[in-house]
Amino acid sequence: MDWLLWRQTAGKKGGLLFGRLVSRSSCILRRIGRGRAEELGFGRYLANPKVTAREIVAAASRPLEARCRGRHVLAIQDSTELNYQHHAGRVRGLGPAGNGSDRGFFVHPVIAVDADNGALLGLAGAKFWTRPEPSGAARRDRAYRKLAIEEKESYRWLEVAEQAKQVLASAARVTVIGDRESDIYQGWDRLPDARCDVITRASRDRLLVNGSRLFEAAESWREAGRRTIELPAQPGRKKRKATLVLRFGTVNIRRPERCSDAAAPKSLTLRLVEVREVASPAGDPIHWWLLTTHEVESAEDAWRIVGWYRQRWHIEQVFRTLKRQGLNIESSQLTSAEALMNLAAMALVAAIRIMQLVFARDGRLERPASDVLAPEFHPFARTLLHRLEGKTRKQKNPHREGTLAWLAWIIARLGGWNGYKSERPPGPITMHNGWQQFQAMQQGWSLHEDV
Repeated sequence: MDWLLWRQTAGKKGGLLFGRLVSRSSCILRRIGRGRAEELGFGRYLANPKVTAREIVAAASRPLEARCRGRHVLAIQDSTELNYQHHAGRVRGLGPAGNGSDRGFFVHPVIAVDADNGALLGLAGAKFWTRPEPSGAARRDRAYRKLAIEEKESYRWLEVAEQAKQVLASAARVTVIGDRESDIYQGWDRLPDARCDVITRASRDRLLVNGSRLFEAAESWREAGRRTIELPAQPGRKKRKATLVLRFGTVNIRRPERCSDAAAPKSLTLRLVEVREVASPAGDPIHWWLLTTHEVESAEDAWRIVGWYRQRWHIEQVFRTLKRQGLNIESSQLTSAEALMNLAAMALVAAIRIMQLVFARDGRLERPASDVLAPEFHPFARTLLHRLEGKTRKQKNPHREGTLAWLAWIIARLGGWNGYKSERPPGPITMHNGWQQFQAMQQGWSLHEDV
């Protein structure tokens, strides 16, 4: 979604702000505003009570109807904390961060990913919230367990997933994917329907109807196969290959005694897929228990579940781009939590768009450039391409014109990549820098065309 589309959905000021946000690669208003008056204008826009993070997300998710029509879409969700402790003294409305003492708020997005080819399609929903101040720890913990799920912070896993299901109504099928925090009994009960399934990484060794435990059930199943996969590098973990042992079967999970929903069924039948890394380096072996409502009748079905779950990597990359490796959202100096949430919603959309370019760079995913760039600007991209290509075949854009890979090649060249396949492929920072240049030039070209 580019600045022109934002101008159409969020008004002239919103479109201009979004364009500057990505072209200047900053969330600090004094850096993206051209003068004090524009800086103050952006601040007033973000603080306007008529502007909400929810509406910004809704505007960003509208193009998904066309992109997802007839597809099987993975709705991948997760939470991240935005920490503003360094600015806490002058920001109104922040709450306790994850450590209980810093100040900040939380973001829980759902991104849409094509289940067949792994293409990142866009933002399908998001929730922004602050935590209440802690009080009466032990007494509060006991009372909290008795609350209805709708009154708990963990309800976000159901709430935002339902929001995403509405946005993805044109999809042929939706699979909601969550990490260990989404291990919620009511989620397995309420989210699945005729066109929606769930994959959850289990965190609790739940009691089964037969009196045994979830994790020990998998231990009794025979090995169904082994595969070696490549794990991308993450903070604290180097890139490596991992050999996984696969087991799978059916489990009947008993409703937890502490389940506050009396209407929830007494048991649920799910499929459990276990993968365990063998001969792993000390400290970080893979061991996943994946609970799903999908039918799993063969090893190939089970490996497919593992492959879909691995697409969670997309949302982790989006979070990195949102923070210090990209837009540096936690550096913003706005003075209210509401304005910061609005800015975070715009930055989230920008981070997703940058990662769409990264994932499309090798041409393996056949997606149109219109996923991130309005068709009105394709002639500009074509004109720019002629200036970036060299005379030899190796210096030419190898991708079909109008595809996302074609556009990603242009953006990467603007970001400093030399265009040779022998060089390291462009990553988020290169794409981020290239998009800065592209957006600045695009806005100038647009103004010229309007004259």
